[in-house]
Amino acid sequence: MDERAAVDLNLAGWDERAVAHAAPGTGYRLEDYVEDRAKISDVVRFDVPRLGDVAGLRGVHLQCHLGTDTLSLARLGARMTGVDFSPAALEQAGALAARAGAEVDYHRADVSDGAAVLAAVGAGRYDLVYTGVGALCWLPRAADWARLVADLLAPGGRLHVRDAHPALLALDTDRADGELVLAHPWFERAEPTVWDEPGSYVETDHAFTHTRSAEWNHGLGELVTAVLDAGLQVTGLTEHRSVPWKAVDHMVELPPADGAGEWALPGDAADRVPLSFTLQARKPAQP
Repeated sequence: MDERAAVDLNLAGWDERAVAHAAPGTGYRLEDYVEDRAKISDVVRFDVPRLGDVAGLRGVHLQCHLGTDTLSLARLGARMTGVDFSPAALEQAGALAARAGAEVDYHRADVSDGAAVLAAVGAGRYDLVYTGVGALCWLPRAADWARLVADLLAPGGRLHVRDAHPALLALDTDRADGELVLAHPWFERAEPTVWDEPGSYVETDHAFTHTRSAEWNHGLGELVTAVLDAGLQVTGLTEHRSVPWKAVDHMVELPPADGAGEWALPGDAADRVPLSFTLQARKPAQP
């Protein structure tokens, strides 16, 4: 499958899922953000100890989907912009921000096409580029993404990304015996891995028409090297034993004190494989 066909395939799927994900009663629970003007998403709450104070920062959230994390960063005091390639997702994100009384501007752009993003939101403006969980697997090349991040950042600005670990994405997560077996590509390849799955990662009664998707894994070394090659300085790299969804059937949900909405492998298995990571970097300040 060529890259353009893969991106078009994913766009059709995300347009359909955005509407289903925004429906009342799904895992996103958008109504909670409207009723509680202090609510912060579990994903952003997990990030806060490493993210630090974002008050007053100009931030851009790449691949923002419904904007719950974008809104959460705005509630922490950042002046936020959201970017996504799905018009349906941006419609839902904009509606959520309006209902929740938040000033967030949204732009449609394909993050795999840096020129389109730069035309939409402007180069060299941002103090913070934020990428949340479940984003990098939709991008064909880590190097293109890292160059885009560097272009978007103002001198002294920083990158914060937490995502699924490539080790998790390489696992066979459907095994009934609980064994941890590498069954899918760990390293980046030109050819995507194509999946055909009828449902979604949130509870919904919607019967999806677009069930196929195309994904690319990126090794942790590939991501770090891409960031360094783009001229950024790595300031932190943490591997986590948890991930914010039940990625494997025998995972256990952690108590809120350990991270609301986080799931981990049980017992000794928790120390056998990293499930997510946080990568932080900074653009050098101009002399």
